[in-house]
Amino acid sequence: MRRCVTIGLALVALCGASTLAYARPPTVMNSPGYDARLQESRKALENSQTPTTPTNAPAAAPKRSKKKHAN
Repeated sequence: MRRCVTIGLALVALCGASTLAYARPPTVMNSPGYDARLQESRKALENSQTPTTPTNAPAAAPKRSKKKHAN
């Protein structure tokens, strides 16, 4: 009987602790001022006249396999 009570309390504690995992800090919220500044900065980056050229990555040389010795 005591074992069942202990298991039940452990399950209740586990379920209670798992609900706390979804809590968010109070700093996580929508901020209209931040969103507006972010959109302005993105538009400024779009309209900038600095040309960006993609760099071509050097082609990787194929790896040499080890020679198999005849047994």
